Amino acid sequence: MAGKKKIGVLALQGAFIEHQQVLERLGCQPVRVRSGADIKEIDGLIIPGGESTTIGRLLVDFDLADAVREEAEKGLPIFGTCAGMIVLAKEIVGSNQFRLGLMDIAVRRNAFGRQVDSFEAWLNIKGFVREVKGVFIRAPYVERVWGEAEPLAEVDGKIVMVQQGRLLATAFHPELTDDLSIHDYFLRMA
Repeated sequence: MAGKKKIGVLALQGAFIEHQQVLERLGCQPVRVRSGADIKEIDGLIIPGGESTTIGRLLVDFDLADAVREEAEKGLPIFGTCAGMIVLAKEIVGSNQFRLGLMDIAVRRNAFGRQVDSFEAWLNIKGFVREVKGVFIRAPYVERVWGEAEPLAEVDGKIVMVQQGRLLATAFHPELTDDLSIHDYFLRMA
């Protein structure tokens, strides 16, 4: 395993196993992150989709929130998908739930509707040579960006992918497709 990138996947709740499988396909060593000590051993961190209020509460309960913030300040690349995007945001529209507050974005939860309103869409992503399929499940979208945050993709005029330095967030689930390009993009950040 020497030489392989160690990419952590927050494994408290949500779709962490699917991210692990993608990372293995890309030749990485996935690490399940459940403690502050785990974060010190990785080259990047993925915060998966799931239930954002639960993930936020567990980050606090497991004493991980401050450790994630500290490592982000040191330059640790972090990629949040769906609920992970919500947890990374500085602002959650209409909610005071816990968030890490790392990205200069305002996110609207469940913005595309309920579970029955889930959909797939082809996305033109800034800097990508071909379209990428996005799977949207009770997905948020970014209502507003400021500072260093840069929109990378939209659906119906709504921002669904954003980057801020070494922080990346998607409203959709790239781990639920066979396309490895978004995870590969994140790995190049790491």
